Amino acid sequence: MCPQENSFQPLQFVLLVGVLVASALLLAQCLRWRCPRWLLRTCQKPDGQEDPVPQPTSLPENEPSRQCPPATLPEMAAFYRELNTPTQGQTVIRQLMHKLLVFSAREVDHRGGCLMLQDTGISLLIPPGAVAVGRQERVSLVLVWDLSDAPSLSRAQALVSPVVACGPHGASFLKPCTLTFKHCAQQPSHARTYSSNTTLLDAKAWRPLGRPGAYTSRDECSIHLSHFSLYTCVLEAPAGRVARKWLQLAVFCSPLAPGQSHLQLRVYFLNNTPCALQWALTNEQPHGGRLRGPCQLFDFTGARGDQCLKLKYISEGWENVDDSSCQLIPHLHIWHGKCPFRSFCFRRKGINESEDCSALTNEIIVTMHTFQDGLETKYMEILRFQASEEESWAAPPPVSQPPPCNRLPPELFEQLQMLLEPNSITGNDWRRLASHLGLCGMKIRFLSCQRSSPAAAILELFEEQNGSLKELHYLMTVMDRLDCASAIQSYLSGTQGGSPGPARRPAWDNQGLELDEKL
Repeated sequence: MCPQENSFQPLQFVLLVGVLVASALLLAQCLRWRCPRWLLRTCQKPDGQEDPVPQPTSLPENEPSRQCPPATLPEMAAFYRELNTPTQGQTVIRQLMHKLLVFSAREVDHRGGCLMLQDTGISLLIPPGAVAVGRQERVSLVLVWDLSDAPSLSRAQALVSPVVACGPHGASFLKPCTLTFKHCAQQPSHARTYSSNTTLLDAKAWRPLGRPGAYTSRDECSIHLSHFSLYTCVLEAPAGRVARKWLQLAVFCSPLAPGQSHLQLRVYFLNNTPCALQWALTNEQPHGGRLRGPCQLFDFTGARGDQCLKLKYISEGWENVDDSSCQLIPHLHIWHGKCPFRSFCFRRKGINESEDCSALTNEIIVTMHTFQDGLETKYMEILRFQASEEESWAAPPPVSQPPPCNRLPPELFEQLQMLLEPNSITGNDWRRLASHLGLCGMKIRFLSCQRSSPAAAILELFEEQNGSLKELHYLMTVMDRLDCASAIQSYLSGTQGGSPGPARRPAWDNQGLELDEKL
């Protein structure tokens, strides 16, 4: 064989290998272009990895993040049209575009108006003159129960209020509007308001709005809005200070029926705000859960560990079927306001034994202790629960009808409530009106601590005393509340005979009112 042939064979081999490799790469690229993306992701999963199976009763913090397809333009238009459709004074709870929302909408003109989300402590006031004369604007107030819309927080930050949206996004008015919602920070000076200048369906961009404590009172945030967007409140303690917030512990369970073998008890660890409790009530409705007893306050600190829930006592005739009598709740799940809960399941003794079932007790009594890890000997709350078969769960006991009383017009009631609700340094607010109606100082202080809206309670008391609008106008004049007197006079001037119409205000004392009074 000649030397030329020997030198030529390696070159041919290299060229042949190069052609084969290039062909393989080109074929793979073509397949990748033509293969659907969902199939590629399936093929690229590591060995042994399976799609997560959502549990029907999984905890909020354990739910997998939802990968929803991007919304189309018609879907987005329908979403915002639904939010801005007037709700006739009603508060609507609905799931739209994979978001659980609580909202209310109405039209306002140059006379202004207010929107309130019932039993949540959230309101929006559009003052007179904010809309030009001759124009009407549709406005909406939305409570967002989608946890993915909350700000991304560090371990030092805590979520202490709901996420609230005012719509339509970007709307501006001739005068600032006032948004009010509750917070649960123990030190109002540590609570900082945040804003996201985005729509509900866009990726959120949360930024601080002013300095800490600039818009907060003892348990409330009040923001003067130049335009509409998304808002919330975050707890940020200064360096060297311990951040703390108030929790409310709510116990739920289903009715105890005769012959029932098992009973599940659920304990929620919620921010101490009315809307957090309303979320728990809504979450329990599909399971038939009822709130058992008043909520208990808990002093939760950011400098400690996980929350412990320990079962201490079960009445005779029942046993715990869970593996452990102590459950842990991760610190950040509570600190970041994810509304977690833990449950215990109990079983009647004798169901699987030879005991006579008729001899079993027809009630259950449970005692639990809850505390932060490391603080069991210093600070602990005791939760007691009791249920019996004799209780009437199906329907509440009949209540005697109260005597008929005068009702303020709905629009006027809401306007007076908004004007009287903010606490005045001189006390010339709902407290002064309560004093004129005969309430003592102790009852006034009780209302300020227990009711989500003390002003509404006082106005309802005035209604029950069959007071007339003229009498209320006189009281406001004596109190030197000329803004309230002017609102009443405007209504009297617009009605014939100077008396309110027969329309009744929508019932404020619904099923959730009893719960709010226990907060």
